[in-house]
Amino acid sequence: MHSNAAGIRSGTPIVADADPKRDILHDTRPGPADSGVSRARRSWKRAALIGTGLFAVAVGYGYATFDADKWVPERAVRPVSPGRIAIKPGVPTAGPHLVDYKRLDERLTRLVGEDDMVGLAIAVVEKGQISFVKGYGVTQAGGDDRVTTGTVFRWASLSKGVAATLVAKLAEEGRLSLADPISRWAPSLKLPGNGQDVVAVADLLAHRTGIVHNAYDDKLEAGEDPHQIRTELGALQAYCKPGTCHTYQNVAYDAASEAVVNATKRPYAEMVARKLFVPLGMTSATVTRAGLEASPSWARPHVGHRTLKVSDAYYHVPAAGGVNSSIFDLGLWLRAQMGGEPQVLDPALIQVIHEPRVDVERRHARSRYDRDVTDQRYAMGWRDMKYAGHHIVGHRGAVAGYRSLVFFDPETKNGVAMLWNSQSGKPLGVQNEVFDAFYGRPFEDWLELDKKRKQGR
Repeated sequence: MHSNAAGIRSGTPIVADADPKRDILHDTRPGPADSGVSRARRSWKRAALIGTGLFAVAVGYGYATFDADKWVPERAVRPVSPGRIAIKPGVPTAGPHLVDYKRLDERLTRLVGEDDMVGLAIAVVEKGQISFVKGYGVTQAGGDDRVTTGTVFRWASLSKGVAATLVAKLAEEGRLSLADPISRWAPSLKLPGNGQDVVAVADLLAHRTGIVHNAYDDKLEAGEDPHQIRTELGALQAYCKPGTCHTYQNVAYDAASEAVVNATKRPYAEMVARKLFVPLGMTSATVTRAGLEASPSWARPHVGHRTLKVSDAYYHVPAAGGVNSSIFDLGLWLRAQMGGEPQVLDPALIQVIHEPRVDVERRHARSRYDRDVTDQRYAMGWRDMKYAGHHIVGHRGAVAGYRSLVFFDPETKNGVAMLWNSQSGKPLGVQNEVFDAFYGRPFEDWLELDKKRKQGR
């Protein structure tokens, strides 16, 4: 067993729009030290999952890289009761609410009718409870299958928060330490000047490896094996001293999945299901292409209205971009990250995951959606910033034909999650309109729908 202490530095990010061709968001800068996850002392009992209904949930994860028929979650925590959080999809009639959901519903209906949109799904959480969840548009351009709250999309870079949460849980259990050098748990990762012996597990999860941004994503997208690519990263010229700056990664970041496998002797997909998806009741969530395509309803990727083939590349780095789920399950994930399921995610663990560790250097022109964003930093798989002076946490993601976002205010426990199956950046404005409503700001047409209406478009 290893110490849970993690001697890690902290600091500040920048949210740039994701490259629509890849699963990338750029950040960077250094910072001070923090403590790791202390082992939680819980008084509740871990229930054995022996009921047929819960076993069916486990079997649903057979899409991952393990045999779900042979895996019985012996001592997993009690799953979330669907009845406790289930709501009727659509516009809520009971109130009061901070968001005008009738207006939001009307605007999303108009948005999905735009030329570069196909389908979209949204979940809004107010005061820690899912208050609005709905799907819009279709799963494939030219088809009749409607997007519902059960339609499965790709999460892209939102997957990084899953990896960070899982690794933090393993640290909580004493299976590894966030302060361990990453070389101890992911031997495939080589960094310039043997930086793999300096970079801690927590540094990896904050993208503080010291190599150039998005190192060898092109090789990954060309079909090369990520384990082999990681062995080649050591030949790169160092971008900065390891652990001192933020350079966003996908191939290197997936050393986290290798660390999970080596620390548990179990497949990454199994551990994600066992520790997170099953106990949180996320019945549609998987981490493979097979999981996506076996879903009863799944959104096809698009550029404009042209349907793309599902790209395999980022499924080969599951910690960086492998997760799929419905919007309802992403809403459950959002709620849990706000502290809504403390029996699964201990408050101390959440604090460690979300603690800012590094500043992020601006590498691109500021998006208009980030006009009111300041104090941007990066935590472990999560971004930290201020919107109009209010502290928010979240992430965006993009992988060929899909985009995603999840952001929330950890103090008020209000947040929004969205998934869509096109490369359009327009839905990013929904986040601003929802948060403006949360904070009582005057309505602003971030989606520019009213502007187009006035222009007769």
